[in-house]
Amino acid sequence: MFENLSDSINKAIKKLKGQAKITEINISSALKEIRRALVSADVNYKIAKEVTDKIKKEALGRDVLISVSPGQLLTKIVKDELTKLMGGSKSEVDLSGNPSIILVSGLQGSGKTTFCAKLANKLKNEGKSVLLVACDVYRPAAINQLKTLAESIEVEVYSEDDNKNVKSIAKNGISKAQKEKKKIVIIDTAGRLAIDENMMKELEELKKEVNPQETLFVVDSMTGQDAVNTAKTFNDRIDFDGIVLTKLDGDTRGGAALTIKNVVNKPIKFIGTGEKIENLDIFHPDRMAGRILGMGDVISVVERAQQIYDDEEAKRLTKKICKNKFDYNDFLGQIKNLKKLGNLKDIAGMIPGLGNKVKNLNVNDNAFKPFEIMIYSMTPLERSNPDIIDFGRKTRIAKGSGINIDEIGKLMNNFKDMRKTMRLMSKKKGGFDNMLESFNVKT
Repeated sequence: MFENLSDSINKAIKKLKGQAKITEINISSALKEIRRALVSADVNYKIAKEVTDKIKKEALGRDVLISVSPGQLLTKIVKDELTKLMGGSKSEVDLSGNPSIILVSGLQGSGKTTFCAKLANKLKNEGKSVLLVACDVYRPAAINQLKTLAESIEVEVYSEDDNKNVKSIAKNGISKAQKEKKKIVIIDTAGRLAIDENMMKELEELKKEVNPQETLFVVDSMTGQDAVNTAKTFNDRIDFDGIVLTKLDGDTRGGAALTIKNVVNKPIKFIGTGEKIENLDIFHPDRMAGRILGMGDVISVVERAQQIYDDEEAKRLTKKICKNKFDYNDFLGQIKNLKKLGNLKDIAGMIPGLGNKVKNLNVNDNAFKPFEIMIYSMTPLERSNPDIIDFGRKTRIAKGSGINIDEIGKLMNNFKDMRKTMRLMSKKKGGFDNMLESFNVKT
């Protein structure tokens, strides 16, 4: 995400390296590169020029402190301006109703139905009772898709097989939620084209009928400026409250995320960062600006981890690590949890100092596949007691997994090294780089 933009902006800022102070001459060259990088990221040229003009005005008006280099100062100013461009601060979802009604709209193929399930999962994990209402009565299998996703997170879906009147379905769904004392109602509407007048009119009437606390517009970030233009058209018709950017884990240049707030004057509230049900984040403009500039986003990583890792489980694992009792069952559980965090390369890029190390690596969920296959080929006794695995057991595991016995030996040695490193890390601070080095996952 934003990899090319990040590289280009950082190269431009490095042009000030070695300079004693910021001047009209040396900053002009850097800002020219930044403006070019923004335009390449599909940011409208007028907006890109406005941003760089603000950066220049701010930079030339600042005195560079002895302890701060011109490059560091420019980085701070660029981060502040990018943060402002993307909205300044996070925007909360209005959940004041009883029940709170969230109407979800968007184009066909934008990831709208998947977002509804992701949002339901997020709100459920926060302790709120949720009802999904299926009002996409036009797309074949849309209701089944919503039901399948909802079943995986154990959330109920309200639908009517023989009714095509979306206003009636929505009202009946809300009545059901009121009777069952559900706190949140999420209404999934049909994906539509902005130029489809009948569909747009239906959406307008549906919003008027249910009077939602929150109307969200879901847009595919990979469509760049088209996403911005579509958002403006939708906003003119239904005056939505916030934007959801999906597919930010894909090959996106970032133009939509950077400029949609500026054009539509509505905040980005959520971002989709993967296909898994857990891959939904609240949008923080300041954190995103930091990631664009290669500063990482440790806070978001921690927040994702807090949603997955149980305190009691963490304490249990810590005790096992300290006693060198961490086994293959524990390791398998941690692999599953790690996958829930999202794309591994994206996660690594959010940790300061790791972004450049992993950007050229093909890091994905399959990196741990050999370990999983090997562990599933073990007996329960072997998983709980790694030290009992001798040559004979390795031979049987190799046959059962289809992995060469030499490779099995390497995987087991890597596990032992990792377990040893984890034990050392539990006794002292730091050591993250050493852990990565010892745990040599194939990519």
